[in-house]
Amino acid sequence: MNYDASKVKMVISDVDGVMTDGSIYKGKDGLELKKFNVSDGAGVAFLRAAGLELALISGRKSEATAERAKELKIENLYNGTLNKIPPYEALKQQYNLTDDQIAYIGDDIIDIPVMELAGVPIATDNAVPATKEVAVYVTQNGGGYGAFREAVEWLLTEQGRLTEVIDLLREKVQNQK
Repeated sequence: MNYDASKVKMVISDVDGVMTDGSIYKGKDGLELKKFNVSDGAGVAFLRAAGLELALISGRKSEATAERAKELKIENLYNGTLNKIPPYEALKQQYNLTDDQIAYIGDDIIDIPVMELAGVPIATDNAVPATKEVAVYVTQNGGGYGAFREAVEWLLTEQGRLTEVIDLLREKVQNQK
């Protein structure tokens, strides 16, 4: 598949199986917990420093997902959306983007229709084989183990911007001292 990562202006990602390992911990009274990887939060910071937009589209509605998105200040969250095409199209319209300006990170069958539209489809190592077949890049890390950050770093490397973004973040941290 041909792709041009230099055109990407937005990254859209699934949540369960990408930013988590797909596990759900259930407790009394419906309490639900998920394990998110701090490294993936750094991936969000990398996107911001690069000036790229971010959206999350999760097939499963979850308060834990909403809390993590709030903590990371991710405003574009579609939580509990099995058909991911409508939010994908809405984001394209909202940000005036074309398919080739979007990277999508997914791991399962419900991600394939969006991955087939996105200019740069990315799958996680733990993705099902059919999802990997659609991807132009498959992470070495599994979901919940830094796959999101790896995908972001790969994309920024493809754009020739990773070093620039790391330098921007380093400068920002040094200025906070």
